[in-house]
Amino acid sequence: MRAKNSKTTNGNPELIEALEAIAREKDISKEVLLEAIQNSLLAACKDQFGKSDNVRVILDETTGEFHVYQDKIVVEEVLDDTLEIALAEAEARYGVTDLGATVSIEVTPKNFGRISAQKAKQVVVQKIREEERKVLYDQYYTKEKDIITGTVQRYSNGNYTVNLGKIDTVLTEQEQVKTEHFRSHEKIRVYVTEVKDTPRGPRIVISRTHPELVKRLFEAEVAEIQSGVVEIKSVSREAGSRSKIAVYSQNPDVDAVGACVGMNGARVNAVVNELRGEKIDIVEWNENPAIFIEHALSPSRVVSVTVDIEEKSALVVVPDYQLSLAIGKEGQNARLAAKLTGYKIDIKSETQNQEG
Repeated sequence: MRAKNSKTTNGNPELIEALEAIAREKDISKEVLLEAIQNSLLAACKDQFGKSDNVRVILDETTGEFHVYQDKIVVEEVLDDTLEIALAEAEARYGVTDLGATVSIEVTPKNFGRISAQKAKQVVVQKIREEERKVLYDQYYTKEKDIITGTVQRYSNGNYTVNLGKIDTVLTEQEQVKTEHFRSHEKIRVYVTEVKDTPRGPRIVISRTHPELVKRLFEAEVAEIQSGVVEIKSVSREAGSRSKIAVYSQNPDVDAVGACVGMNGARVNAVVNELRGEKIDIVEWNENPAIFIEHALSPSRVVSVTVDIEEKSALVVVPDYQLSLAIGKEGQNARLAAKLTGYKIDIKSETQNQEG
């Protein structure tokens, strides 16, 4: 394979210097930028040369000089002049005498320097945007299923726009607690349910109603949870009204409930304040479902718990005077206890149970 010698120069050392500066500043590989530019130029050249696959763009990474070559097969009779060259012409112009040989012919357009400069600029701008979008996505993806602090920007059509540092997102009406109202520039903590990668940049879905928000807030407040000594086993929540969390201590000398409550209630109060006064019941988890269900129905007293493990159901008997407390206002206490334990709970007073 032989190539025609080039007398055309398309040197652009300024391009290489600019790419090196961008690579340092934006932390983008110079090779990635050069490859993108080369591919872009190749696509432009293929448009000019009939979209053939035998066109190559060669880039000198030192001088920034571009050359375009078209590879042609030597044949006796030319049927497609974009892919083939006649033996007579190949021999006369390039000294190639073998049929089937490949001749590389430089076809660099006269205005290629200007074209390459324009394409390089377009590609570099696009690559920078892509890389910045990727960096943003990677940064916020690490916050998925976690809490993040944002600043309320404005309220419009039932939704809050919240700034999360480098990106704005929307706290939709569905993810808001109905009793909460925020002022412009107010700092709030939200739970990141999902981070999506889109052509316009990362799309971050946030929530103030998610049960995991309660869990993450306690993790941030309680050192024993951070160290792994205390574990939050489950959370049930009716956002804005009441939550229940079940906690367990790996260390018998550490009171899991006490650790979450904190000295004079400091830790639980910090979470309650963040949730704008939402009531929180902290109960001790137990591997025995009957004991766990009894704890989950706190603050009500319980006389007995009969559990059907296969059916995941339980009959709970409480003192007559505690029945309304066990069930809770509009059934809330029983509902939250059922969500917390994973059991269907039927609550009866002692009198109702005796009557059958």
